[in-house]
Amino acid sequence: MTYIKLSSKNQIVLPKEAREAMKVKGGDSLLVVVKGDITLLMPRPKEYARALLGRGKGIYPKDYLKKERRSW
Repeated sequence: MTYIKLSSKNQIVLPKEAREAMKVKGGDSLLVVVKGDITLLMPRPKEYARALLGRGKGIYPKDYLKKERRSW
């Protein structure tokens, strides 16, 4: 586990191991996702649809979609 420090200008330096794992370099864009008290950093996806595929599983009750479609 590596600790990093926030500078007085609110900047951080990503450790080499994190940059290598994410395959990013200087000038690349990162996506920041905040979920409650957890913050995730990941490389900016080239295709958002593919990056978000399957992320909504389990949000709605089991037969929610069928009931919603019948109500139309």
